Amino acid sequence: MPVSEVALPVQAHQHMSHELLGVLMEPGTFAVDPGSPGPPWPSGGHVPAVLPGGPHGAVVLAPGDVRGTVFSDVAADGGCFGPDGRDGPNLECERCGRLVATRIDDCGHWQAVWLDPRAVRHVSGADAAVLTWDDLRVRRPGVGPVEQRGWWSPLWSAAFAAAVARLLALSGGVPVAVQDPTVAGLLRPVLAAMLADGAPVRTLTLAGPGLPTGDVDLALVPRHPQTGAVWPLPGEGDGVPLEWDVWAHLAYRPRRGPVALPAAERRDDPAPLLPHTPFHLDRNVFVATLVRLPEVRESWLRAVYDKALGYGRFPMLW
Repeated sequence: MPVSEVALPVQAHQHMSHELLGVLMEPGTFAVDPGSPGPPWPSGGHVPAVLPGGPHGAVVLAPGDVRGTVFSDVAADGGCFGPDGRDGPNLECERCGRLVATRIDDCGHWQAVWLDPRAVRHVSGADAAVLTWDDLRVRRPGVGPVEQRGWWSPLWSAAFAAAVARLLALSGGVPVAVQDPTVAGLLRPVLAAMLADGAPVRTLTLAGPGLPTGDVDLALVPRHPQTGAVWPLPGEGDGVPLEWDVWAHLAYRPRRGPVALPAAERRDDPAPLLPHTPFHLDRNVFVATLVRLPEVRESWLRAVYDKALGYGRFPMLW
């Protein structure tokens, strides 16, 4: 069936221990993974195991969009709940028997099928209309930070891990003050641990479509879910890309004040979802993002990288 290309989701290679995650890709879409960045690594550096392996250009789809494949008898091993690709490609062409893809459906992984670019070729695709920023405001209002079971959203953990890595690179190591109270509550501990002590030198705010414009220093700006384009920040400030579904929730969430309800009615008002644990950043996504940035060769950021990789621990980085 025809599928249209979109940006690779930030959580594509996320691993959440024994969490049961959903389907990575939306139906009717595919994304291309550029793969590991390859050498040269940071000076004297250790190559982190969290960088995705395999050939460059792997194509990922929702399992329901794949046709004409069957599980291989020789590479279908898996983990707790299903195949995890530990033995390499596990799907073969139904007609010719060649291994062509890897089906992932184990706990801790996003459900997906990864096509081996050496075994498949692009024929045609669906040219889905690219949504404007205004269209996105209407059709994709955002994803909340807490799931029904009371766990933090894996998307939020991955999206902010990538954003913090890029924020550190832009900060130059100086303290950063966060203006948005929700973002400040999420990131204050990790920024305090990773940046220099002292009075804030730079300021982080939210900027993007529908928000007031003006002079900003650092700003969390949305990343388009289809094209991967980052919202252009006017002026001379530095934009820090954040996944649209997370950014939109922060930017457009309703601002609720105290509401006085009679006691008889208050009992029927559902309580807001609250997480069972403190918010954390996904360590794998953080390290994999950081190692791709040229600023990681700076001594202060290299020290953060080494500590995050396992030579030490940071709060909120799991």
